[in-house]
Amino acid sequence: MMLLPVEVSKLVLANGGESAEFGVGLLLMTIVTFLILFGILSKFAIGPTMTVLKRREEQIKEAIDSAKRERSEAEKLLADQKVAISQARQEAMEQVRKTQADMEKFREELMGKARKEAEDLKAESRQLIEGERAKAVTELRAEAAKLSILVAEKLLNEKLDDGKHQALAQQFVSELSKKPTA
Repeated sequence: MMLLPVEVSKLVLANGGESAEFGVGLLLMTIVTFLILFGILSKFAIGPTMTVLKRREEQIKEAIDSAKRERSEAEKLLADQKVAISQARQEAMEQVRKTQADMEKFREELMGKARKEAEDLKAESRQLIEGERAKAVTELRAEAAKLSILVAEKLLNEKLDDGKHQALAQQFVSELSKKPTA
């Protein structure tokens, strides 16, 4: 605290006009008082405050270490997650490829079945056509035989009986069978 000149003059007048002197005794007393006060403050204020500060410093260090460990664990988990995502993507891609391969195989099987059915149907149709052709040829030969008999009958003006008619027709058909067909 700083005293103003007016206050100093009042202080001097209050002491009977004499100014206060600073001596060795006052200096020793001030040092002793300071040391006692420092000892009391050290024991009751500075010591506990330093203890609290040291505890707080340790807690902060532990919190920092814990945060570093947690960050390390989080980075490890993130790396694990990235690996898991990568594996999941690879598995999904493999599943898609497998599904595409299965679909291609299924399509090929269906195409094979369709081709086989078409070939079977074609073969069956050929057999049916051959059977119908043979039947038509036989019917045509029989008709040709009948027509030739009628023509021969008219030419000869002679009426043949059924037995002769059948024999002549059989002969004609056998002759037609021997000739190559177109």
